[in-house]
Amino acid sequence: MQEQSTPQALQFDVLIVGSGLAGLSTALLLSEKYRVAIITKRAVREGSSGWAQGGIAAVWDKADSFAAHVDDTLIAGAGLCDMAATQFVVEQAPQAIAWLQAMGVPFSTEHNGDLHLTREGGHSARRIVHVTDATGAAVQATLIERVQKSPNISLFENHTLVDLITSDKVAGDPGTDRRCVGLYALDDVTDEVLTFSAPHTLLATGGAGKVYLYTTNPDTATGDGIAAAWRAGCRVQNMEFIQFHPTCLYHPHAKSFLISEAVRGEGGRLLLPDGTRFMPAHDARAELAPRDVVARAIDFEMKKGGFDCVYLDISHQSLAFIQEHFPNIYARCLELGIDISRQPIPVVPAAHYTCGGVLADLHGRTDLPGLYAIGEAACSGLHGANRLASNSLVECMVFARAASHDIEQRPGAPLRALPAWDDSRVTDADESVVISHNWDELRRFMWDYVGIVRTNKRLERAAHRIALLQGEIQEFYANFHVTRDLLELRNLVQVADLIVQSARARHESRGLHFSRDYPDILDEALPTILVPGQRG
Repeated sequence: MQEQSTPQALQFDVLIVGSGLAGLSTALLLSEKYRVAIITKRAVREGSSGWAQGGIAAVWDKADSFAAHVDDTLIAGAGLCDMAATQFVVEQAPQAIAWLQAMGVPFSTEHNGDLHLTREGGHSARRIVHVTDATGAAVQATLIERVQKSPNISLFENHTLVDLITSDKVAGDPGTDRRCVGLYALDDVTDEVLTFSAPHTLLATGGAGKVYLYTTNPDTATGDGIAAAWRAGCRVQNMEFIQFHPTCLYHPHAKSFLISEAVRGEGGRLLLPDGTRFMPAHDARAELAPRDVVARAIDFEMKKGGFDCVYLDISHQSLAFIQEHFPNIYARCLELGIDISRQPIPVVPAAHYTCGGVLADLHGRTDLPGLYAIGEAACSGLHGANRLASNSLVECMVFARAASHDIEQRPGAPLRALPAWDDSRVTDADESVVISHNWDELRRFMWDYVGIVRTNKRLERAAHRIALLQGEIQEFYANFHVTRDLLELRNLVQVADLIVQSARARHESRGLHFSRDYPDILDEALPTILVPGQRG
C-alpha cells in the first residue's frame, strides 16, 4: 500500500458491511444521529435474511415464558450456550418484534387481530411470529424501503469487502491503540478498490454456507466478515458447528430452496421412499426434534438405504390450510410439478447456518476496538452447539440495538487519512479458470470430509487440501488484480480452515459436530476459541 493519504477516501461515521436484517436494523437505528454507509456486495435484497421462511422466535403468548424459551435454547445448544447472551436475547425479543411492527412489517394475524404464532422444532410452545412462509422477505422489503428514504444512509451495492484497515497500517500513527479505522471495498462495476474511513465499522456479512456443495444459502454467504476479522487479528469461536437444515428441496431445477421448519411444526412427517415414517425410531420428539438430530437421522437413512433423498409429507392437511400457511412453498413446488397437497416433497439436508463466528460480546464488540460483529457473522454465545429454529432473526435485531447503543456512547477515534489501495505491481489474471476449479474442489471436499458426520481421517484430508489451496490462492491474490470471485474464494478457503481447525480440536460429539472417532459427549462443555497466529 502507498504511504500517502488519498482524497478519494469516503468518510462516514459508521460503516456497515452487509444488508441483511442485522445491517439494515443497525443502519436505521443510527441514521438519526450519524452518517451511515451500507456496503453490500450484491443488490441490497440478496442477503440470507430475505430467504428466511419460518419466522422470528419471541415470547408473545401469556401461556409462554422467558424461562421456557431460554430452556429450549439451552437444550438445542447442547450445553454450549452462553447464559447471559441467551437471557439477553430472549428478554429483548418482544421489544424487537414491536419495533418491526412499528416499522410496518405485515405479520400474520389471527382473526381477532392478535399475532399468529406457529411452532417449530425444539420449541416447547407456539412462539414463532411470521409473515406466512416468507418472513425474511417481508421484513427485508419493509426495512429496505425505510433505508432508501433515509437521507443519512448511503447504500453502496455491488461493493465487495477486500479487507479491514487497522490503525497500525496508517503512516504516522503512533500505534499505541490499534483499532479498526476503515476498510477497502471493490466496486464490482468499475473494478476500482475504494477506501472507506469511519471511527466505527460493523460486520453484518452473514455466514459461510457456500463453503459446502449443498446449501440453502444464497451466493453471498462466503464468510467475508469472518475471514476479514480473522486477518485483522480477531478471535473466532465455535466454527465447527455448522447447522445442516434437514429439508432442502431435492430437485434439479430448484437451487437452494428451503422447505421451512414450520412444515414439520404443522404436522409434516418424514418418510422413506416406500412411505415408512422413520423419525420416531431416532428420537422421541420425532419430526419436532432439533435440526441436528433430524439432519443426522436423514443422513443415516439415506446412506443406509442408498437413497438420493427422503420425503416430507404435509398432504394430510387441507389445501386451504397449506395455501394459507405455506403459499410460497406450495407455489414453488407446484411450478416444479409437485403438488404438496397431494404428494410428499423430496428433501435432503443442506448446509444452512454458521453457529460460530467472530467472537463478540453483548454489545457486538470484537477484539479490535472500533470493530463490531453481529448476526450470523458473529458468535455471541446464543446458539451454542446448535441454533434453535427462528432464534437467528431476533438475534440480528437485538444485537443491532445493542451495538447501536454502544456506538452512541463511544465518540470513536478521529478520522485519519488512510492509505490508498496499491495495485501498481499486479496484472490482470490470464487463467481465471484456476479460481472456478479451486472453488469447486473446495466445496466438494468440504461436503465429503467436513459434513454432517466427521472422522479424524476425513478432517486430516480436508486440512491437507486446504493448505494446498491457500498457497495457490495467496499467490494468485498477490500477483493479479482482485475480483469478486477471487475475494470470495480467498474468504471461503480461510473459513474452511477455521472450520477444520475447530473440528479437529473438539474430541467429542456435541450438537452439530458429530465425530465417529469421538462419539461420546464430554462432561464439561467448553467453547472452541481460535486465536490468530496460534494453531492447535
